[in-house]
Amino acid sequence: MNTVRSFALAFLVLALPFGGYAQHTVGLLSYKPWAAFDGYNLLYPHNQPNVYLLDNCGRIVHVWTDMPQFRPGNTAYLLEDGRLVKAKRPANVANDPIWAGGGGATVEIRDWDNNLLWSFTLNDSTARLHHDFAITDEGTLLLLAWERKSADEAIAAGRDPATLTEGELWPEMILEVDPATDEIVWEWHVWDHLVQDFDPSKPNFGEVAALPQRIDLNFDPTGGDADWMHANAIDYRADIDQILLSVPTFNEVWVIDHSTTPEEAAGHSGGLGGLGGDLLYRWGNPQTYRAGDSTDQKLFFQHDAQWVDDFLDFTHPHYQKIAVFNNRVAPDFSTVNVFTPPWDMYSWSYTLIGGMAWGPTDFDLTLTHPDTFALHSTGLSGVQFLPNGNVLITSGRWGYTFELSPDGEVVWEYKTPLRGGAPVAQGDTLELNQNLTFRVRRYPTDYPA
Repeated sequence: MNTVRSFALAFLVLALPFGGYAQHTVGLLSYKPWAAFDGYNLLYPHNQPNVYLLDNCGRIVHVWTDMPQFRPGNTAYLLEDGRLVKAKRPANVANDPIWAGGGGATVEIRDWDNNLLWSFTLNDSTARLHHDFAITDEGTLLLLAWERKSADEAIAAGRDPATLTEGELWPEMILEVDPATDEIVWEWHVWDHLVQDFDPSKPNFGEVAALPQRIDLNFDPTGGDADWMHANAIDYRADIDQILLSVPTFNEVWVIDHSTTPEEAAGHSGGLGGLGGDLLYRWGNPQTYRAGDSTDQKLFFQHDAQWVDDFLDFTHPHYQKIAVFNNRVAPDFSTVNVFTPPWDMYSWSYTLIGGMAWGPTDFDLTLTHPDTFALHSTGLSGVQFLPNGNVLITSGRWGYTFELSPDGEVVWEYKTPLRGGAPVAQGDTLELNQNLTFRVRRYPTDYPA
């Protein structure tokens, strides 16, 4: 029996009609169809190469297979015309010059029948794709990548050499690639937007607190890791032409102006926000720009930062707010949080009072599992607000996805039925990190694909 067939049978066996879930340990655990949002779930588990589309009963509707020498890198999205856009990487990374958790390499577009339509790879000694990408309304792709800087380059920019314990840095960059032309049409680099107060003889010297729109080269909570920022999510909002980044080691989300030209994106002026490629907004940990202390920190190694707008409209109570999966909010549980950024469309800026931190001062909404300690994942994980008011939440290190109603009831549960990428039997018990699942996305039944 080939691998794909065994996977399909495993998923099928684990998808049963409504009811009778008492003995379920994997696959569909519970389902209340009268309360759950009807749709199809896109699942791209770690440690295996395939992307699955499941109905709410856990049955496979479609699968995009790949060769066994590949792994997720880490996300996949389904387009309205039925094409799949996915990130992947080689399974063997032993000799890769740049590698850390979340590493990618290639982004592909495949049609419904799994024919390869387009591919872009960046994985060499200078840079590497990782974690996530966003798709613009024009069909271009905003790709997250690490950009390798040597110790000499970092020191020349004003980094304290005592903190370069791995001998290099991998600051973030965003490359916008047009699949129609294979061209990089826009780019943004952290390295163009630094500030440092360590060495007055070096570039970027300035007062960190006076320049909150720039990134402190010497703010380093990782203890000198090359993967200094570890950005793990990117989102795009077309109506204001802005990009949202999740930067978990800084415990922040950042907003960047995409209305800039490539030249403006490398500088400090221009674009609709007037700041070039400097940060329009940052939130979650004002210690990064010396406007607060640990009591002001709100985000803790967050994942899946996003504007709340997929398949929604202005009638949704959290429409166009920002949501995150707040992984390490406590030692033994995680939360989903929503907050309202202080966006002023008239000044086209995020309100900031000099010497203070950007608002808000707290969340609009905090969610967790009814059994608080059932939601705990120190990494990975995702959240999606659904049109019926429910929320889909993935606890990534447990491969556990559940749907929460507005009154806090769990109305759908699914546990990825794989151990290290291989199918397991009903009744098997999966432990932490055995069925890693970066996130799950649900598409409405009327989605054109």
